[in-house]
Amino acid sequence: MLVNIGYGNSVLREHVIGVIRNDGAAIRRYRSMLKDSHKLIDATCGHKTRSIIIMVSDHIILSAIAPDTLEKRFE
Repeated sequence: MLVNIGYGNSVLREHVIGVIRNDGAAIRRYRSMLKDSHKLIDATCGHKTRSIIIMVSDHIILSAIAPDTLEKRFE
């Protein structure tokens, strides 16, 4: 099932491991590491990143939708 993660972007619910908030030094380091390895997908369309979606394929997707809202959409 496809879940809307904002601005016309969707992901398959079965491929999502979790949704986390975009705060903390560890998250920033993880983002920069994945950006260098081309596993970072920016789905914010220029808006502020509010949540990070972790995928089964070791990719992370940046979303401008709040984590609480995304969690409700995944239910």
